[in-house]
Amino acid sequence: MKFASSARLAAVMTAAAVALTACGGGGSDSGGAVDGKGKKLSVLVGVNAHYSAQQKEWFSDIGAKFKAQTGADIEFETFASANDELTRIQTSVVSGQGPDVYSLGTTFTPTAYATQAFVTLSDDDWKKVGGKDRFNPAALGISGPDAEHQAGIPFVSRPFVMAYNKELLAAAGIEKPATTWDELAQQAKKLTNPATGTYGLATGYKDNFDPWKFIWAMSVQAGNPLVDGKTLKLDDPSVKKAYETYFGWLTKDKVVDPSAVGWSNSNAVAAFAAGKSGYLMMTTSSSVPTLEKSAVAGKYAYATMPTTAPGEAAPKGDGDKAASILSGDNVVVADYSKQKDLAFAYIKLITSKEEQLNYQKIFGDLPANAEALKSLTDPKLKPVVDAAGKSKATPFTGAWGDIQLALLNVTVQSVPDLSNGSVDESGLLNRIEDAQTKGQASLDRAAKS
Repeated sequence: MKFASSARLAAVMTAAAVALTACGGGGSDSGGAVDGKGKKLSVLVGVNAHYSAQQKEWFSDIGAKFKAQTGADIEFETFASANDELTRIQTSVVSGQGPDVYSLGTTFTPTAYATQAFVTLSDDDWKKVGGKDRFNPAALGISGPDAEHQAGIPFVSRPFVMAYNKELLAAAGIEKPATTWDELAQQAKKLTNPATGTYGLATGYKDNFDPWKFIWAMSVQAGNPLVDGKTLKLDDPSVKKAYETYFGWLTKDKVVDPSAVGWSNSNAVAAFAAGKSGYLMMTTSSSVPTLEKSAVAGKYAYATMPTTAPGEAAPKGDGDKAASILSGDNVVVADYSKQKDLAFAYIKLITSKEEQLNYQKIFGDLPANAEALKSLTDPKLKPVVDAAGKSKATPFTGAWGDIQLALLNVTVQSVPDLSNGSVDESGLLNRIEDAQTKGQASLDRAAKS
C-alpha cells in the first residue's frame, strides 16, 4: 500500500528499523456469522520454540474451528527471529500486502501504532471481537496511546516472574525468596555449588529477547524511566549499574553456570527443570507445562522479581510497580487487509473464554479474557497474577523498538567479554553511549513523524 502522506511514510521507515518481539494471529466476527466460504485468512505467528509440536496441533485445531464457523481457511505463517519478523513487517507495511493478522509482543505495539498501517479500533470493531469488557483491563494498558486510540487486541498476558526451587532454598537456610536485587545476589551465592553443577541463578545471556528487560527493570526501579519526554536516558548511571549487576552474576558473583553465556531462555528453563538452579529468572507461566513434567515438579514456586534496584534500600518513584514489563501478545489487523471481517472473527474465536483456557492449558500463558483469567484456581499462578498487577508499560513511543534493540545490543556486543570472564568498563560505557546515540536519534525521528 502506498501512503498518502510523507509523515506516514516516515513513521513506517522508523518502524522498519525496529527489531520486533513475538508475533501471533487474530480475527473476529461482526455480530452475525461471517461468510468466508472459498476465502483464506493469512495469520503471522512467532514460532514457539518451547512447544513446537503443540503449536502445530493448535494451528490445526483452531483452523478446523474457524472453518466450521466461517467456511474460510487459515494459513498460518511463522517467523523464527526478531530480524525475520522485522523483514515481514517492513515488506508488508510498505507494499500493502501480506498477512491479514499479526500477533505482536506488547512492547512493539507503540511502533506498530505509529506506522498507521494497522486498524485503529472503532467501537464497532470492539463489538466484533466480543466487546472491550471481554478483556482484563490491565491487559489493555499498552493497546494504544489512550483508551480512544487503540490498535492492539489482547491475546495473552505474560508477566515476568522468577521461579525458585523450594528444596534448594530450604537446604541453604533461605526462608523466603529475595525482594531486592542485592538480596538475590546474596542468596544466589548460598545456593551455588559448582562441584555439583548447581548454581544460584539460571538465565540466558544470548537470549534474543530477555536481557534488555533486566536493564529496564533495574533502571526504572532506580527512578530512571529511560524515556523522559523527548529525552532518552540510557546514559544515566542507573543503566550502567544495571548492566554491571546483570553481567556480574556471571563474571564476579559466579552464581550463574558459565555455559549461560551461550544460553537462550529455553536452556535456562532446562537447567532449572533439572534441579540445577535455585532460581529461574525472567520466566513466565509458560514454563508451567515444562516444569510440571520435570524433576522439580511439586518442588518449585513462583515469586515476583525484585523491585528494589541494586544498591538501593527501597524502590524509587513508582519502581514498586515495575516487577515486570506489561507483557503479552496483542493481535492487530492490517489496514490493507480486504478480509477484516474474517480477521475480527478469528480474533473473537481465539479470545473466547473456552479457547483462552485451552491455550493456557497447553502453553501456560495467562488469558487476556477476563472471565477466563478469573476462573483460574491453580495456587501456583497467584504470584504470576500478582506480577501482572505490578507490571509497568514500556514507553508508548514509536521509537521504543529501536531503544529496546539498542539495550539488547549492549549485551550482544558484550558476549565475547562475558565468555572471557570479565566486561571491560570502558568498553561497556562505549556500548551504552552508542545505544544512547542511536536510541535518541530514533526518538527524534518519532517525534518529527
